Amino acid sequence: MPQEFSVGVIVFNNDKFLLLKYKRGHWGFVKGIAEPNETKEEVANREAKEEAGLFDLFFVKGFEEKEEYFYKKDGQTIHKEVIYLLAETRMEYVKLSEEHVGFDWFNYEDAMRRLSFKQTKDVLEKAQEFLRQK
Repeated sequence: MPQEFSVGVIVFNNDKFLLLKYKRGHWGFVKGIAEPNETKEEVANREAKEEAGLFDLFFVKGFEEKEEYFYKKDGQTIHKEVIYLLAETRMEYVKLSEEHVGFDWFNYEDAMRRLSFKQTKDVLEKAQEFLRQK
């Protein structure tokens, strides 16, 4: 079975989290496929810049959560693993890539309502708890 490895980043600014709306209609975080020899932070920085125009991420040390799922692509089932990091930005302006059709900054409660998938909600819940303990 084909495997994909991606890195995602939960981007926050003050008390708001950035969510992107994907062309298929679901809401989620910045994420992308890791290229050979890239660190997780390099993937997260590249994807934040490509997908949202963000270039000043400050990573929160000690946070890393994994999400795994299966999806279909060209008739094949793909096993995907996403490692999420947590990063703060001072930027509010977002410039979307063509991969997305919308975005917004949401407080935690609204982000939980807007996120499309349970696993992604679980990751945000862990990020929020991690931030509360800091």
